[in-house]
Amino acid sequence: MSLRKRQRSASSSRLATLSSPPSPPRPASSSASPPPLSFPNADLLLRLHLDSSCDEGGGGGGDYHPQNTTFLDIHVSSASLLRSRYFAALLSDRWCPTPSSSPAGRLSLAVPITSSCSRPFHAHVEVIRLLHTLDFAGTIRSPSDALDILPVALQLLFDACVEACIRFLEAVPWSEEEEARVLDLAPLLPDDEAADLLARVSLPPAAAAGEATRSPSEAMLHGLIHSAIHGHPVPAATKAFVAMLLKDYPSRDCVHKVLDEAFLSRLETVKELMGKYASPDFRVAVDSDEREAIQKLNLHSAVLNVKHLLWLIERMVDMRVADNAVKLWSEQAPLAADLQKLLNDADMWRNMAPGLPMLVTRCTLRLANSVVTGETLVPRQVRMKVVKSWLPVLNVCRDIAQPMHSGYKSSNCQELEDTFLQIISTLPVPDAQELLQQCLGFSTRNVDDCPHLVSAFKTWFRRAGRAPQGGEN
Repeated sequence: MSLRKRQRSASSSRLATLSSPPSPPRPASSSASPPPLSFPNADLLLRLHLDSSCDEGGGGGGDYHPQNTTFLDIHVSSASLLRSRYFAALLSDRWCPTPSSSPAGRLSLAVPITSSCSRPFHAHVEVIRLLHTLDFAGTIRSPSDALDILPVALQLLFDACVEACIRFLEAVPWSEEEEARVLDLAPLLPDDEAADLLARVSLPPAAAAGEATRSPSEAMLHGLIHSAIHGHPVPAATKAFVAMLLKDYPSRDCVHKVLDEAFLSRLETVKELMGKYASPDFRVAVDSDEREAIQKLNLHSAVLNVKHLLWLIERMVDMRVADNAVKLWSEQAPLAADLQKLLNDADMWRNMAPGLPMLVTRCTLRLANSVVTGETLVPRQVRMKVVKSWLPVLNVCRDIAQPMHSGYKSSNCQELEDTFLQIISTLPVPDAQELLQQCLGFSTRNVDDCPHLVSAFKTWFRRAGRAPQGGEN
């Protein structure tokens, strides 16, 4: 009781007038409830109570109900609750109580009883927490998280949370059980968002910011990245230190912008070097000895810059700011074509740049893995272009890996095969059909050695055979 008195004394003068009688005693038959949760600047008591009369996914607000035997009390901030249109409407009347109304400063929310849920209050508590923190990236880390939270966010009209859940679900793979839950929730979603989700589970029924002037902090970070990449006598230690600074820097937007600039610069350099190798004009204009020397220098430089690209990709993925990098990488079909020309010239790359195929594969794999795990959320068009642009390079790398040691193949090419197939599973049925037909080369070893390909085709046939969902047939 002393804690509640301190909270009331710290509230505004308006809230101080909303006096509340002591909590009614809990019935002797009630089960023990956990201690109340409390958020900063709390000025309201919200009681979550189980209500078997509520439909699953529904709920209601209203008076304090002491007769409920299973409940959870949460001390909440009214300012945070206003982010929910449900609570905003409720509180607009609550601040002007009539003499006959229930005690002020308290709210009650019914939680439907579900036999399959061992933690009936968990999803509601997480949504209440998000109303206070808005930490969607830290809370929604799996499809299960999003599917648990989304019904409650819809119930409370918490639009920002609904958008975050849908965006996460649209961008990551699902299990078969999660897919069924998405189908159950789709009728509750706005038409546009439901269409985006349904496009990948059944047949269909019938983006740029301007550049700003670089701030001093951005200039410093840009210089640190440049120093870590170029010419330092102890590059590994320098890169580790700069990686720590980037991770601890408070402005995520600033780090995002600086890493994007560095990534684009390295990528343009690699494209220029590979373009020189593939240029027919260069091959004609320079005699053979001079051409070989220049090509060797270009390929060595390309290997070095791809190493820098890989380091930048690692930083961007770790900090969850790789969305622009994935988009840029998906648009590199010309670079992929130049790499295929090099890799088809076995004598050239084996003698001058033997590590290049592995480095390029690792760059693609790291970005693709971040998309599959949900660390990087990109639109489906980008996900499709990543596979479409780099699948031909993967096929060439698989062929040249045959005479190499098996560790290279299993740790890079085969893992990238599996990752590409998972990305394909996130695409609409027609797009997935187009790309899967280009993945038949994954089965060239032995049918028993490609369970990932078998699973991908079974998933596609299951979805293609399902009746259209939503809209007119």
